[in-house]
Amino acid sequence: MQINITGHHIDVTEALRTFTSEKMEKLERHFDHVTNVHVILTVEKKVQKAEANVHVSGADLFAQCETEDMYASIDGLIDKLDRQIIKHKEKISNHNKKSGGVKNMAIPEEA
Repeated sequence: MQINITGHHIDVTEALRTFTSEKMEKLERHFDHVTNVHVILTVEKKVQKAEANVHVSGADLFAQCETEDMYASIDGLIDKLDRQIIKHKEKISNHNKKSGGVKNMAIPEEA
């Protein structure tokens, strides 16, 4: 998993970078096919915003979170992405296990 972290109006310190990277590992525990993550950290007046684009096999996921603390924003962002990845994983597994098709079709009886 490749992680790109950029900052708008903020210097991305090593502490922020390691905190974000450690939290992103949580996403990889739920779904192995995460290929690329782009995280943007922004400061606007008193609002600290974290947003991310996550590229997984079969979808591109986006989430953002705004709070007054950057670390809390990153935590909220990871929670949102985690729910989206779990939902995407369930959608893929349900699609593969779907019953139906030609083999299971009922044959209509003719009178």
